[in-house]
Amino acid sequence: MSLGSLYARVPRGMLFAVAGAIQLALIGAMVIDRAGILRDGKEITLQTRPVDPRDFLRGDYVILSYDISQISADELRKQQGAKDREPVVFVKLALQPDGFHKAVSAHFEPVPVSGNEVLIRGRISNWRYCTNCPTYFVNYGLEKFFVPEGEGRELENARNQNKLTVVAAVTSSGRAAIKRLLLDGKPVYDEPLF
Repeated sequence: MSLGSLYARVPRGMLFAVAGAIQLALIGAMVIDRAGILRDGKEITLQTRPVDPRDFLRGDYVILSYDISQISADELRKQQGAKDREPVVFVKLALQPDGFHKAVSAHFEPVPVSGNEVLIRGRISNWRYCTNCPTYFVNYGLEKFFVPEGEGRELENARNQNKLTVVAAVTSSGRAAIKRLLLDGKPVYDEPLF
């Protein structure tokens, strides 16, 4: 019996049910994965920085950038390992006296951390365009935060005045997710686990 004849014998409704179950399983896996980051990840606090006003509110999310979004290119040029067009980079962050985590080094491979240090994983977005740039831009998956409709403008104004901070959860493998937004140090949005 050929595969085609076997396929023809399966009821059409059964095929749709299997396809639907696979899609639901994939969505469920993504939700559970994100919830795991938020539940088990180590919390870090990041200072946001102003973003070019031409990129203001697009839909119902706030565009975020951080002090750790730009890293020195000199340190990475000395290392081997970047072969992709947007290579993965591991940035070591250390807790500073002001309560924020700052970048202390960047690597193409995971490195050990100790004490209040955290290793966060990102991708260099301008690697292929910038062979002699002094800095590289890194995306960590923390650059957008969805908010209720119509509430983004206030957060963007606070972000541009350096009043908006982000608490993110970072796993031991370096994956990160936004856990909460703080406005003047007070929570304004908490990301639910589910």
